[in-house]
Amino acid sequence: MKIIVPMAGRGSRLRPHTLTVPKPLVPIAGKPIVQRLVEDITKVCGQKVDEIAFVIGDFGDAVEKDLLAIAESLGAKGSIYHQEEALGTAHAILCAKNSLEGPVVVAFADTLFRADFTLDSNKDGIIWVQKVEDPRAYGVIKMDRDSVITDFIEKPEEFVSDLAIIGIYFFKDGARLRGELQYLIDNDIKKKGEYQLTRALENMKLKGTQFYPGKVDEWLDCGNPKAAIHANHRVLEYTENNEDRKGLHSDNSTIIEPCYIGENVQLNNCTVGPHVSIGNDTCIMNSTIKNTIIQNNSHIEDADIEDSMIGNHVQYKGGAKCISIGDYSQIG
Repeated sequence: MKIIVPMAGRGSRLRPHTLTVPKPLVPIAGKPIVQRLVEDITKVCGQKVDEIAFVIGDFGDAVEKDLLAIAESLGAKGSIYHQEEALGTAHAILCAKNSLEGPVVVAFADTLFRADFTLDSNKDGIIWVQKVEDPRAYGVIKMDRDSVITDFIEKPEEFVSDLAIIGIYFFKDGARLRGELQYLIDNDIKKKGEYQLTRALENMKLKGTQFYPGKVDEWLDCGNPKAAIHANHRVLEYTENNEDRKGLHSDNSTIIEPCYIGENVQLNNCTVGPHVSIGNDTCIMNSTIKNTIIQNNSHIEDADIEDSMIGNHVQYKGGAKCISIGDYSQIG
């Protein structure tokens, strides 16, 4: 089994937090989004994952090293591919064409999920879906009485289905997928200027590939600060807290669980939690923090913060606010 993770996007909706860090490496409950994603997929695969291939932009050597380490931590070979230009989902996957062999899971790295099942690798293909209130912003599926997918509809203006494709796919034959993606590129078949994966899925279906829905218990989009804060809240709720909070110095402070506390954190005269994640080497003084992500090496003082997201190396001194502050900012 191989996992392909297209993650070359700019992460515009998650700015300012993606101005210095690629979106998939933004931490949720102490771990980068992409690490949580591949760990969760590995759990449901039901078989050994031999390779994890990351399709990235120009993220630099340090990011590539981190991604390879994530693959290695799961006992898999790590591979790096580059997408030089944003030409759509089909193009992004095809950038990893040398890894498109045998059974493959494709997972776009801006989503997390919670599920209690084992992937049925005997099926031709599985498309993970989740019911949504407003399907107009998503690709959706329709299926027949035997739960075989009959249609893929991209962002329907009128209601046809509320089963949204969440961006995780299983293909029994990666080479067949590769051939259909290459066909789109070779024949310049685009929609709105991009090569779309849903078009390749439709072509595969017409040639006899049977796709089935894979349903998840919960789908967590991490595409913007509000969504990332909600994802952090939910992951903290269902993740067992095993960290030993190495180097935590707490003076006259209360931690209301669930929380993630990184290494060498200082809390002085604080109430922290519930649903707070604090990165390494961060100091918080005379503050109340709820439902918030604070990353590494930041200093927070005299603050009453809730529903907020604060980046790395931030200096913040202020009152009661709901805030979103990017890396290396100084306020107050």
